[in-house]
Amino acid sequence: MFEKITVVGAGNVGATAAQRVAEKSLARTVLMVDVAEGIPQGKALDQWQSGPIEGYDTRVVGANDYALAAGSELFIVTAGIARKPGMSRDDLVKTNAGIVKSVGAEIKQAAPNAIVIVVSNPLDVMCYVMRQATGFPRERVFGMAGVLDTARFRMFLSEATNVSVEDIQAMVLGGHGDTMVPLVSCTTVSGIPITQFLDQATLDKIVDRARNGGAEIVAHLKTGSAYYAPSAAAVQMAEAIVLDKKRVLPCSAWLQGEFGLKDVYCGVPCLLGRGGLERIIDIPLSADERAALHKSAEAVRAVQAIV
Repeated sequence: MFEKITVVGAGNVGATAAQRVAEKSLARTVLMVDVAEGIPQGKALDQWQSGPIEGYDTRVVGANDYALAAGSELFIVTAGIARKPGMSRDDLVKTNAGIVKSVGAEIKQAAPNAIVIVVSNPLDVMCYVMRQATGFPRERVFGMAGVLDTARFRMFLSEATNVSVEDIQAMVLGGHGDTMVPLVSCTTVSGIPITQFLDQATLDKIVDRARNGGAEIVAHLKTGSAYYAPSAAAVQMAEAIVLDKKRVLPCSAWLQGEFGLKDVYCGVPCLLGRGGLERIIDIPLSADERAALHKSAEAVRAVQAIV
């Protein structure tokens, strides 16, 4: 258990993440910070009062500044505007870059030794902005993307195969967007290749649906974007760090030669533990998968260059 975890942003993703952190008892105190006056305070009080029912002692606190964030071991950053119908993640870049840059400066001041999990979109580029703003090493600034994308991919595969999602092993790499790379070659059902369950045409449709999973939800909601699964994904990463679980999870990481890529944030297999991003696992890919990963990384790099 950490002493303090701070969630930046008290919107749907942030508030749900804070609730999940508290329910898992990952910290003695969970702080929600948001510029909207009264919102983090009210939501935090509501969550704290659910403790006697859910059986946790974690204190949830809300604030409009970072004074109480001092000493936080971990930050989950969800701040920024959400996507609207017809809006790509990249459309958000300029507005959210300014927000994340400001948040990064506050984190550097309040908790210079903290680990930062970025959730704000466009995810990979916001990781870059956060790393620039904090000056933290790559081991302490990385993003939630692959865990969510993989969860969507696994869920769709479970539906198509009529097999429990628990038995679907998969991993999605690349940028968090339309160029993400589901690794079909690494996808199995309890170790059995997925190609023994589904034909290529079906797999292609599922890959396409996974790539557009966020947009599909936005189209339904019309005035917001996904938050249950994104918050669950971020907290799975937080749990791996707090409990030093050494989980291998796909995260957006600052690459320095791995997979033949350098100076770009991109989703790759990462080992998460108490030290944050403790290792990037450079796995062999097929020629097509490697080409797709490089294409995805270059798409991120193009937006990264703007900020």
